[in-house]
Amino acid sequence: MNAWLDVRQLSVRFNASQGGLLRKTQGTVHALSEVDFTLAKGETLGLIGESGSGKSTLGRAVLHLNRPSDGHVLLEGTDLTALSERDMRPFRRRMQMVFQDPFDSMNPRMTVGEIIAEPLRLQRIGSATERRARSAELLSRMGLDPAGIQRYPGQYSGGQRQRIAIARALATNPDLLVLDEPTSGLDVSMQARILNLLRDLQGEFSLSYLFISHDLGAVTYLAQRIAVLYLGRIVELAPTQTLIRNPAHPYTASLLDALPALARAGTETHLPPPQGEPPSPINPPSGCAFHPRCPKAQAICRERRPALSSSGETGHTIACHFPLHATSHAA
Repeated sequence: MNAWLDVRQLSVRFNASQGGLLRKTQGTVHALSEVDFTLAKGETLGLIGESGSGKSTLGRAVLHLNRPSDGHVLLEGTDLTALSERDMRPFRRRMQMVFQDPFDSMNPRMTVGEIIAEPLRLQRIGSATERRARSAELLSRMGLDPAGIQRYPGQYSGGQRQRIAIARALATNPDLLVLDEPTSGLDVSMQARILNLLRDLQGEFSLSYLFISHDLGAVTYLAQRIAVLYLGRIVELAPTQTLIRNPAHPYTASLLDALPALARAGTETHLPPPQGEPPSPINPPSGCAFHPRCPKAQAICRERRPALSSSGETGHTIACHFPLHATSHAA
């Protein structure tokens, strides 16, 4: 598989502070730590994990909406992390984001036509007339009345607003979309329509997706591979069906066991659920970050962080000293 997008040792840290005018730094939030993955042209990689695991931060860091603290993001061999903001500008039109709440990401005082055309205006693409025509064209492609370019976001339903958000993301003809919970808050029928639309658009425009979701059913439908994040690190990465049918990391298994409606062909692991809440990213545990909650943890898990390495199956990597099934993994 060609590494069209290549993410290497990507880390994002924030200073945590509190107080009013005289803010005091309380520590460093390790939002992402040494994340590695590749993405092929036209592929979908699903990102799953509990809230606070770093999924959205990873998507934003790839797009440089959050500048990485360390590591590299290479797009077709160009290291985006080495570029100035000015040199980064031409690449921004190739990478767009669809946010979880489309209403929060839209100016309610702008018309839908202006919202869709905004990336074109910011990139100085086309005339006002051409941008207006592009907005109408994309509205039609989303299954909405192109005359709606004169309407406002508040006049549309949640599902319609999400389609408008997708239209805006497509305005500059990007290669990569980061989809941050694009079906969250929608009813089941609308979720299905959005997922089918995304699949059709991917085939039509050869788009690559980073698909962030808590909904494993949606991820399974859209993604060819899945990466599982825990406390800012990838703990397992595998082809979708391999991960669903044969999870190797106890954390992955616990996520799957919590979803009894998901068809897993009788491969339930029935592990005890993780105990307690995820640790603070300001003070992550030593060794394997999952060890305080893991039913299989032993002394080495507290002392040494396992590296992400091959499980023995093609394309399946795991960071665990004691995976759930026999592998060639070296602790």
